[in-house]
Amino acid sequence: MIVTLMFLATVPLWIERIGLYPYLGVEILIWSIYALGFNLLLGYTGLPSFGHGAFFGVGAYAFGLTQFNISTNLWICIVAAIVGSMIVGAVVSLFISHRRGIYYAFMTIAFGQVFWFIAVKAHKITGGEDGLLKIARMPADIGVARFDLSSNTSFYYFVLACFAVMIVALWRLVNSPFGRTLQAIKQNETRATFVGYDVWRFKVAVFTLSAAISGFAGGLFAMAQTSAFPDVMSLHHSGYIVMMTLIGGGLVSFWGPVVGAAAYLLTRDIVGAYTTAWMFWFGMFFVLIVLFKPEGIAGIAIDLKAWWARRRGAAPVVDPVKETGG
Repeated sequence: MIVTLMFLATVPLWIERIGLYPYLGVEILIWSIYALGFNLLLGYTGLPSFGHGAFFGVGAYAFGLTQFNISTNLWICIVAAIVGSMIVGAVVSLFISHRRGIYYAFMTIAFGQVFWFIAVKAHKITGGEDGLLKIARMPADIGVARFDLSSNTSFYYFVLACFAVMIVALWRLVNSPFGRTLQAIKQNETRATFVGYDVWRFKVAVFTLSAAISGFAGGLFAMAQTSAFPDVMSLHHSGYIVMMTLIGGGLVSFWGPVVGAAAYLLTRDIVGAYTTAWMFWFGMFFVLIVLFKPEGIAGIAIDLKAWWARRRGAAPVVDPVKETGG
């Protein structure tokens, strides 16, 4: 974790030298936060949500509307993004947490489309298809110092700090008794119920928490884009986060969603520079991953570590976070 954060801290120093642009680093970190929150559902609890873009979008709109109508304080706007998405997620979870499997997935799609439709049609509140424009990058005031976030470099380090706090908090969470219970629900929901866990409450709690983290990422995204649009709440944008998580290996590794977000956005920019059909190639890669290595890129890395350990005659390497999650 420390090595990863140290590497990410150097990104603004060399990213332009290799032909990329600084804002790409901001996008990767924001989508990584989003994917990590989403993976609490899919990777750790085994709950497929295909409408999670709704909470990302609610966070973006809550951030913008709070800035326009209530306060221009950065922290108040971020809290509004988190709390707004958390409340919406809690309401949705109360309706869907008694379902399982395909019915659960379909209901997340339905609710996602409901919120997307509201965002498009509530023009007086959300700006409709035009969205909320001119959302400012407000300075980060921590009392003893005030940081200007108007440049992409300064904003990158602010998002990196948010990312660091998030991964530490989530690492602790998934390795806590709560996190182990989520993995038990993923393995066998009926057995977890018989053991004595109130599965419905755990599903409500993890869905609400995942929605809150998604809203946090949505607030940062609105700040990065200086706008909020209903497109991020659409079904296909919800599908992107699923693809990122699966390709990266969120089913077997804590870091899988981060790897997947980076892979998706780098493919978009690098391959997209040569062809407008970059999504075709990414889609083909996704198909191959699902067919031949469902554990994703992180699963490939774990297999390579195990192979290297066997070659050296050492004990096999297992993922310390999800060795029991399968």
